[in-house]
This record gives sequence, structure tokens and C-alpha cells, in this order.
Amino acid sequence: MTTTSLAPAPRPDAAPARRPAGVRWAWLGGSIALLVVLCAASIAFGARDISPAELLAAVTGQTDTVGEAAVVARIPRTVLAVVVGAALALAGATMQAVTRNPLADPGILGVSGGAALAVVIGLAFFGVSDSWSTMGLAIAGAGAAAVFVYAVGSLGRGGATPLKLALAGAAVSAAFASLVSAILLPRVDVMESFRFWQIGGVGGATWDRVLAVLPVLALGALICLITARGMNSLALGDDLAAGLGENVGRTRLVSSAGAVILCGAATAVAGPIGFVGLVVPHLCRLIIGTDHRWLLPLSAVVGADLLVLADVVGRVVARPEEIDVGILTALIGAPFFIWIVRRQRVREL
Repeated sequence: MTTTSLAPAPRPDAAPARRPAGVRWAWLGGSIALLVVLCAASIAFGARDISPAELLAAVTGQTDTVGEAAVVARIPRTVLAVVVGAALALAGATMQAVTRNPLADPGILGVSGGAALAVVIGLAFFGVSDSWSTMGLAIAGAGAAAVFVYAVGSLGRGGATPLKLALAGAAVSAAFASLVSAILLPRVDVMESFRFWQIGGVGGATWDRVLAVLPVLALGALICLITARGMNSLALGDDLAAGLGENVGRTRLVSSAGAVILCGAATAVAGPIGFVGLVVPHLCRLIIGTDHRWLLPLSAVVGADLLVLADVVGRVVARPEEIDVGILTALIGAPFFIWIVRRQRVREL
């Protein structure tokens, strides 16, 4: 008697889904070690390089010299880059799991655009400027955009396919960008404050901003991490996941809520930084496998690595000026996105 496997056949070009625990721990530990090195580089390098003596003096609380003051200013910037990079990568990995869409990313699916539009509306029409109100608006806008894009992408035969979601996200993102421009053009004062935020960056970070966003990002990350096992079930398909006892609708809703919180809060504090949520989960999936109990933490660490590295490079290559991280992540992510689209099999993860 023969049996038929319900699991999808593995692609010949796909990496094995499982890795030995030792290999996983090695990659996770190596990524954390790299993050420590990059954070030290972020504090030491910039428009003015910092000597080890100045770094040590600043850590002990001294701010007598220009270098020591620069260290004090760079520490919150580095911390913000770490938490925003981790949040965007974790949100991207969660969106890819929930939609089983290899093209899912907060920027590509229009979620970041929805958050940006909500922030602009708050700034222009309601005078919102405090951190908590801005984050609330951004999260609400991100959630509304996610629902709208998924609804549009689900229309027609075949439901929400990766291609339809990507096209719907691109169209919605373009519409949101046009609305943002229409709101800002007659309001020069708002445009000036929004212009640099729109590019996406971590410059000008303060401890007040960091401490305001940390609890919200921690909540979103916790929601995503506790649903990691359910994401593994979703990867098998809705029917098989339901047969294994997984509440598919609840898992999708809770996981999506975590991703929306992460994306909205990160966008509110750093602007719409694109492609981190697309590039990082794919890279981590290749090296550590598809188990989301490992994939999500590694994606968070590697996302932090990427954004801190982009921030350091942006400060060093254009001294004494800076290149915002949103520009550098776009330069990295756009070719990667084209490569994914050109692959023969991008129907599902």
C-alpha cells in the first residue's frame, strides 16, 4: 500500500529546511558578535573619528572634549539603528510567513507607505508632534494599509498570490506617496520637517525617542516570537495546518498584528526604510533553515547588523556629510528584489 505525502515537494534549488542545532547556534552567536563589533564602529567612526581614550572617557561620563561629546551623541543613534533594523527584519519575516509570499516586505506591500501617510495627516491637520501620538497614527496607518492591500490582492481567481500582492502593494504605495505630496506641497513648514524623515534614517536620535519606541517594539516582537510555532504550521498550507490543530485565522491575525506594530513604530521613529524586511529574512532562511523559532531571532539580529552597518557606511563614505540609511538599504535591496522576481518559482514559500 502506498501513501501520498501531503507536504509540498522540495524545490531542487532550495536549501535544506533544517540545520543542526550547533550550526544554528553558531550563526546566531556569530551575528550577535558582529553586532557588537558594528556598534563599536558606529560609536567610533563618523564625521570625526573617536580615539579609544575618548571612547573610554565618554563611557565613564566625561564630555569635556568634542570627541567625548560625539560619543555621547552617537550612542542613542546606534541603539536606535539596532532596534529599528531588528524590528523591520522581524516584521518582514513575519509577513512572508503569514502570506507565504517571498516578496512580502513592509515597503513593497505598502505598509510603510500607509504609516507615512498617517503621520503626515497627523502633522498637517492635527498638529501631532509627540512620540506616542505619532506612533499610534503610524501603527493605525500601517494596519489599514495592510488590510487594504491584502483585500485588493485577494480579488479575482486564485486569491492573494505573491504577484497580485506585490502589484497591489506597488499601486497602493504609489497612491500613498501621491497623497503625501498633495498634503505637503501647500504646507512648506510641515514639508521641511518631513523631508528628511521621509528618506528614512536614524540621525538625530535622542534617548527620549529611543525610550518611547522601545516598549512598543518589544510588544510587537513578543507577539511575533510567540506565534513562531504557528508560522511553521502555516508553511504547510492552510488545510494541513488546520488538520494539525492550528487555528489558521487566529495565527494569521495575531502574527500580522505583531508585524504591523513593529513596522508602524519603526516607521514613526525612523521614517520608511525599505528592503530590510525583504533581504534579511531571505538571507537568514538560506543559512539557518525555515524553522521560524530560529529564523525570527536570527532575522532580528541580522536586521540590526544591516542597519548599523548601513549607518556607519553612510557616515564614512561622504564625510563630513551623511548618506541616510534609507538610501543605502534601497541600493542593496533593489537588485535583490529583482533577483527574487526573476526566479522561476516564487509562488509560495
